[in-house]
Amino acid sequence: MRILGIDPGIAIVGWGVVDYDKNKFTPVDYGAVRTSADTPTEIRLLEISEQISEIIDRYNPDAMSIEELFWNTNQKTGIIVAEARGVVLLEATRRSIPLFEYTPLQVKQAVVGYGRADKKQVITMVTMMLALRKAPSPDDTADALALAICHAHSGASRLGRFYNKPSTMRGKIT
Repeated sequence: MRILGIDPGIAIVGWGVVDYDKNKFTPVDYGAVRTSADTPTEIRLLEISEQISEIIDRYNPDAMSIEELFWNTNQKTGIIVAEARGVVLLEATRRSIPLFEYTPLQVKQAVVGYGRADKKQVITMVTMMLALRKAPSPDDTADALALAICHAHSGASRLGRFYNKPSTMRGKIT
């Protein structure tokens, strides 16, 4: 199974593609989509959409694992991140890729074995589990790889939200 993990954001969207077969992980590729703070939000969302679309088309994942949003004290930031997350979900839905959502607690539990693990522990375990020569950077990329690992460990027992192709979902506007 090929899994695309996504850590959504507006400045940085971490992504990681992992193959999982017979309890073995093979890292395929990973990186980050970056947008500039001095660019209007709508252009940043378009840039995220275009780059995630290219990643999906290049790696043809069987599933997408994405972090659920949680609200912190800054609601404005949360709303903008939600918009970016929506763009990513749209790109997966356009291609009928099954979507699976995980909380940070679930990801840490699946990767480290402890739901309150810190970021350094997650990065260390991702690096070890994928036999990477060096830790993935930035942290958002490590988080995306952790999301892919989390899905590999727990996704088989969960039913994701699966959407039909857009051509079969279109309704008539009256």
